[in-house]
Amino acid sequence: MRQLVSWGAAGAMVFGGVVPYIPQYRDIRRTQNADGFSSYVCLVLLVANILRILFWFGRRFESPLLWQSIIMIITMLLMLKLCTEVRVSNELNVKRRSFAAADSKDEEIKAPPKRSYLDFDLNYFWHWSKFTDYVQCVLTFTGVTGYITYLWLDSSLFVETLGFLAVFTEAMLGVPQLYRNYQNRSTEGMSIKMVLMWTSGDTFKTVYFILNQAPFQFSICGLLQPCSLTAKGGSLEGALQMNKLV
Repeated sequence: MRQLVSWGAAGAMVFGGVVPYIPQYRDIRRTQNADGFSSYVCLVLLVANILRILFWFGRRFESPLLWQSIIMIITMLLMLKLCTEVRVSNELNVKRRSFAAADSKDEEIKAPPKRSYLDFDLNYFWHWSKFTDYVQCVLTFTGVTGYITYLWLDSSLFVETLGFLAVFTEAMLGVPQLYRNYQNRSTEGMSIKMVLMWTSGDTFKTVYFILNQAPFQFSICGLLQPCSLTAKGGSLEGALQMNKLV
């Protein structure tokens, strides 16, 4: 029975992290609108989990935590793919409607310029027009950080710092979504289920880290979760208030 509980906890750790994004993914597909979801959430999780995988090469921790990072990276890439396709499709639809409403043939509504990872324009960073640009960025980041890790793998200070950066980045997960809500002055399009699952997942992960004696960086992540929960709580409160108004 104890072994079954252990396997169940490991399975929940591996796949539980991606569950909150299922309702958000379905909402975006159903409404064909990704404005309510901050794609920077994907950026934060991609960076955090890539760093965590590199940390594993310097300090081997439990396999479920490693597989969780791999599954999360795949999930975030799928989220980015959907958000990019929906955003580009909406831009094209707006162009068609505007062009059809023009009173003169001389009037022409120009499509917004396509942004690429190779533009190196920080004003449009992470707002590119093709999913392949996001993949190129992720691969570049992985290659650079992987090479640096390979050179400094024998340094315990570097390895421990790498692990701390990984968990600290993940702990700040809710901040991009809170900022997006602030910019929009609305939580429309954000899944309440996702925020609730975020909160419950953070609690489960913290307990799992402590009981399984994970590296101290993971325990620090648990201590930093209140900061993240504050941001997530702000997002949830705004969403609940919006529902009451509706």
